[in-house]
Amino acid sequence: MVGGTIVTPARRAPVRASLAWILVIPFAVWAVARVAGLERGGPLTQVMSATPYVALGSLLPVLVAVFGRRPVAACVAVVTTVALASCVLPRAFGDGAVAGGRPFTVLSVNLLAGRADPAALVDLVRRVRPDVLSAQELTPEAVDRLDGAGLGGMMPYRDLQAERGVFSRHPLTGSVVSLPGGGRVEVLAVHPPQPTSENLERWRTALAALPSASVEIPRILAGDFNATLDHAALREVLARGYTDAADRAGAGLVPTWPANARLPPMITIDHVLVDARVGVREVGVHTLPGTDHRAVVARLELPQEGAGVVPAFETGVQAEDVVRGTQAVPAG
Repeated sequence: MVGGTIVTPARRAPVRASLAWILVIPFAVWAVARVAGLERGGPLTQVMSATPYVALGSLLPVLVAVFGRRPVAACVAVVTTVALASCVLPRAFGDGAVAGGRPFTVLSVNLLAGRADPAALVDLVRRVRPDVLSAQELTPEAVDRLDGAGLGGMMPYRDLQAERGVFSRHPLTGSVVSLPGGGRVEVLAVHPPQPTSENLERWRTALAALPSASVEIPRILAGDFNATLDHAALREVLARGYTDAADRAGAGLVPTWPANARLPPMITIDHVLVDARVGVREVGVHTLPGTDHRAVVARLELPQEGAGVVPAFETGVQAEDVVRGTQAVPAG
């Protein structure tokens, strides 16, 4: 237009490089620590449980760097998100493989120093009909209350340890369950200490001391591991011949702690670990009154006696925290 003035709209300034990198670097460092298993120290080990949430949050620096036209930061952010997603997402899908063997159900629950409601737990046992119950933070008083609520009639065999135990429908020899019609399976109750600063070495030693998968009979580790699949110490246990049943069933991101609290359950520290011969049909969780852990129910399929073996793995260092079998004692 004659006599007019051409006005060029001001361009919005791109995101400052410093802001983009401030967002990218913490997530990148977390990804390196998670992938390489570099967590050290009590607080750092504990916060590693938040990796699934960090993986989701890592999308934010991707968006900021991309829309802020910071290509180098965007590339680092994308690699970070992919690395974290590769660690976390497989737990939500499972492997889809079922062995097709003998059905076997494991129920595992932390009783919170014996305070879990015995009637509610026995009712859960009636509903899910587990072959074995792995109980952690078990007290003598809790055993009496559970038997009084009817557990003794349904699961008369037990392998009781200090603060933990295995209850079974079938005869026990130490920690080995003798199945009807033949066949055996070993079930160990697991409960290492929390990985606080003062207990960190005991926690690592307890996990390292758990026995490797057996070349003789299927072995199952069930309990409150005080560890998620984002902890290197637990992944080292898996590397000795185990898989996480919830991970294989596509339920590996279902949280188990804390339950019955103001906050919803946020992390998955209760696990059932099985060796490669054991099939996994499904894994579910149940909230029980009186305890801060959800109960885990794993419906498994055991191989026929002698059907395949797992490779021999070196057993971890033995320690007082590892569960060992003792004489089975019928209820009453």
